[in-house]
Amino acid sequence: MVRALFALLAGLLVLLAACGSGPAAPAAPPAPAPVPVAVEPAVGASDVAPRAAVAATTEGTFTDVTLTASPGGAVAGTLSPDRRRWTPNGPLAYGATYTWSGTATGPDGGSSPLTGSFTTVAPGETVRATLNIGDGREVGVAAPITLQFAAPVEDKAAVERALQVRTSVPTEGSWAWLPDQDGGSRVHWRPKEYWRSGTQVDVAANLLGVPFGGGAWGREDLTTSFRIGRAQIVRADVNSFRMVVERDGRQVMDVPASYGTDSDPARTTRSGIHVVTEKFPSKRMVSPQFGYDVVMGYAVRISNNGEFIHANPGSVGSQGSSNVTHGCVNLSPADARTYFDSALYGDPVEVTGSGVDYSARDGDIYDWAVPWDQWQAMSALT
Repeated sequence: MVRALFALLAGLLVLLAACGSGPAAPAAPPAPAPVPVAVEPAVGASDVAPRAAVAATTEGTFTDVTLTASPGGAVAGTLSPDRRRWTPNGPLAYGATYTWSGTATGPDGGSSPLTGSFTTVAPGETVRATLNIGDGREVGVAAPITLQFAAPVEDKAAVERALQVRTSVPTEGSWAWLPDQDGGSRVHWRPKEYWRSGTQVDVAANLLGVPFGGGAWGREDLTTSFRIGRAQIVRADVNSFRMVVERDGRQVMDVPASYGTDSDPARTTRSGIHVVTEKFPSKRMVSPQFGYDVVMGYAVRISNNGEFIHANPGSVGSQGSSNVTHGCVNLSPADARTYFDSALYGDPVEVTGSGVDYSARDGDIYDWAVPWDQWQAMSALT
């Protein structure tokens, strides 16, 4: 009977074991977390300036990023080495819709889409600007950099912050805003002292996307790269009746000359630093005030008030002994041609000894007639 009882208990244990639950099923792995993605400007932003900060960033890594302009197409950009930040390579365009697309992934395999769009400002007016020195030119040591705007600039500080001058050797200089003329504004840059010969100069006017004030914006970016040539300086003492030319510190010309007569202030050759701006193999010169209409050879313009260095066969008898001109520097045809052939835009012509000083009333390039501290004060950023 005892044996039968043990058999019954064993059967019950087997039955209970058979009816009990098996091992628990493994839990399902959690879904990968989304990867944070951010864009600037904010999604839906409008009237965004073309030079505003634009970027897509993620805490994961981007597998692809595209910013597409309508109109315009895909925007060129750069993905950071860690693939966490994308930025455009340059300013955006005006009046366009920009749309993001792409994907970011996280270390656990999760992903998030890159989406959203924004629009850039559509200006009522864009203002054109021009630089005076073209790429690859060689200019004289007194050459100013001039930027002429086709319309008045109200926010001069914003514009000036967008201007850069880089030089191959350290050069102290400053921008200065001159009085508006010809329906627009103008800003000049000059060094404190003459340029050093051989200096390479790179100018960037990053004006696209810059607000000029009054609803106007910059039309486009401008750049130029030029070189400062040999250091040629004209020394023109009106009381010596001679014109001396120095090149790289050596005298290369010393020739008879006749200057404007001091008996009439309107005819006096102005004392001060003039700048060579143009030259003409022959130039018609007309003055209703003084009643002449003549053509002169080898004419080198040194101001916009009518002052030239030029040949004048008719005054050869006075050259070297008296001043009889209407303000120009008269040379013999042979001497005028020699000087003409050597002259570059930006060469300084230092006139001394006359009774009237060169000033703003004598033309648009009177930069060197302005004392340095006053010139600096004409910057919009002072």
